Amino acid sequence: MDDAFPMTTAEVPFDLMEVKLEQPATRPGTVAKADVIARLCAATVPCATVVAPAGYGKTTLLAHWAEADPRPFAWVALDGRDDDAVVFLRDIAAAVHRVEPLPPDVLGALSGPGGSTWSNRVPRVGRALAALERPLVLVLDDLHAVANPGCVDVLAALFEYVPVGSQIAIASREEPALPLARWRARGWLLEVGAADLRLDELEAELLLGAAGVELGASELSELTRRTEGWPAGLYLAALSIRAGAASAAGAEGFGDDDRFVSEYLRLELLDRLPAAEAKFLKYTSVLERMCGGLCDAALEATLSARRLAGLERANFFLVPLDRRGEWYRYHHLFGQLLRNELERSEPELVPALNGRAMAWCIANELPEEAIVYGHAAGETSAVAGLLDALVLPLYYDGRRETVEEWLRWFDDDQLARYPALAVYQAWFRVLTGQPEEAERSLALADGATSAIPLSDGSATIEPWVAVLRAHMMGDGVEQALADSSRALDQLPPESPWIPVALLNRGVAHALLGATDRAKHELAATVEKGLAAGAAEDVFVAHAQLALLAAKEGSWGEAGERARAAQALVEEVGLGDYSTSAIAHVATARVAVHEGRHDDAHKALARTHRLRPMLDHGLPWLTVQVGLELTRAHLALGDAGAARTILTETEEVLELRPNMGSLADDARNLRDQVAAAAGSAGAWAMSLTGAELRLLPYLATHLTFPEIGGRLFISRNTVKTEAVAIYRKLGASSRSQAIERAVEVGLLDSSIYPSPANLTQEG
Repeated sequence: MDDAFPMTTAEVPFDLMEVKLEQPATRPGTVAKADVIARLCAATVPCATVVAPAGYGKTTLLAHWAEADPRPFAWVALDGRDDDAVVFLRDIAAAVHRVEPLPPDVLGALSGPGGSTWSNRVPRVGRALAALERPLVLVLDDLHAVANPGCVDVLAALFEYVPVGSQIAIASREEPALPLARWRARGWLLEVGAADLRLDELEAELLLGAAGVELGASELSELTRRTEGWPAGLYLAALSIRAGAASAAGAEGFGDDDRFVSEYLRLELLDRLPAAEAKFLKYTSVLERMCGGLCDAALEATLSARRLAGLERANFFLVPLDRRGEWYRYHHLFGQLLRNELERSEPELVPALNGRAMAWCIANELPEEAIVYGHAAGETSAVAGLLDALVLPLYYDGRRETVEEWLRWFDDDQLARYPALAVYQAWFRVLTGQPEEAERSLALADGATSAIPLSDGSATIEPWVAVLRAHMMGDGVEQALADSSRALDQLPPESPWIPVALLNRGVAHALLGATDRAKHELAATVEKGLAAGAAEDVFVAHAQLALLAAKEGSWGEAGERARAAQALVEEVGLGDYSTSAIAHVATARVAVHEGRHDDAHKALARTHRLRPMLDHGLPWLTVQVGLELTRAHLALGDAGAARTILTETEEVLELRPNMGSLADDARNLRDQVAAAAGSAGAWAMSLTGAELRLLPYLATHLTFPEIGGRLFISRNTVKTEAVAIYRKLGASSRSQAIERAVEVGLLDSSIYPSPANLTQEG
């Protein structure tokens, strides 16, 4: 990794782009809006928004505010990479962590692929905000760059935790989709708009003077009028005058309209600059961030670092990104105008410039940047190869949303040409409860010939497809066993798919009653998985061995295996990942047998939290967890919970009937549940999977219609499920339901906002 993007891995358990967290320094020649800054410094509300079109000095205003306010500022410069709720939360947590160290459990919740954003990550980060020892201001600059509605929902939820004296400040080109009307009514909001940021004649004179331009009073007045006090327009006019324009007369009709501004940039500025300088500005506009080496490669030139330093000294809309004077970016407006001009005048060069940038990033170990430039260049095969190598590392880093967004670049024909990507897409769809879509993606890969070499060295995509088909077990246990064996015969020795293939074969043998073979394969899974770093496969194998031992009455071995599974789950931070349900329920079964009922209830509650993530996409896991939960609740006398869980488990078996011994186990348990006394027991644990899916949303600012939109269900369905939750938890409101859910362990304790802050209306 190039040191332009340093990672503070010693401080946080995930990679981050440190440069995004740097508070920008105020630059000579910028104009401080003293009256607006005074309002911001005096405000006591938790939210401040600075909303105006490009070029109004939003970042400059915030930087001046940071210098004037005695509170520390935590800063995040947002961009398209933050269109992933996990990355978005990581940047926020890391920014705050630079000001005041956060507890390890908060940072740990943001690492790895597991965890529910709503039931774990958001409340943990929120709790950390609420517990700050001193007030701070968290700045989220360029929020408009984040298009994912899930990220905005996350931000809205965090406002519920902002402690007295602290603020979250947002800069955006358009009003964000936050509950601003509600916050206005609560008196939570200070708003700064374009009218507050326009420069008057005195301020315009200061800006022009700092740019080396002096105008007479009448000309200054006329330019200020024509630009309507738009700071970027005034500065563009100053640059054009410096470049040789006789006056600012060309600014007629000049405002923040892209068409007029682009025309002005071309006629009044670029055409007056030396040809080499204008070319450099246009060609480098395709680069999101620039250093000398990257510019040299993209432009096939030399001495770019010297040219960048000169532009920065001349205040040419160039923003330094580090203190070494190595990395820069253009002011967003200026960069966009330059790109518009490049695409107008020399569109044929855009792919080539991006392609050379991609090659430089690959050579300098910046694969994510290479993917973005490669996509812009139309280098589909190169991007597919980069993704094949990067999907698993990014997934295990918790960045599934980022990878899924990249995979959406590929249509069905392209996925068939690069079937590794189709397999990954199918895998993600299994994990996110879209089994039918997973089958469709997997069908694109089945029998396809890859246009590029596969990252693990496999000769064909066939073993990859076989591994996932076995894992999904859609065609029954016998077929899963055959698929697993075929995959293991064809996979290269070091393929990362081998541990899961061994796990699949072990599970299949267990469900077919071949216990000794199952134990052998599961032990091999542990060995291979540990060597390959496949922690998920290892703890699932340990849990399977624990349950096999329990079935044989070998409770000592069952306890050892369950503890090994649980310890690994905690070590790698996957306690809120769907497959960890099997580790939690194995722990619960052992605890029940040993009479440790408090420990059993805790492990069962953790298992219940994960039930909404389990469906017929992974039927063997879903059914097995359901049956083990049923057994545990029966042993504890929780007949109501056992009845609900078994009913949902049998619904999965109706969709996937060929589950070997699991079908027989379900029939046997049905008789036991029917014989259990009434509906006595823990009503809280009788929540259905749908109700458990809704529960974390009740602890947010979202109304019932908004929750329905996030879960793709109707408002009436939300209301019906909420009423059922209230009844089962013995509550009469959202706040009481959350309190009760925290008490019984269905929501993590002490990480939710004060009930007074929760939205009560539907």
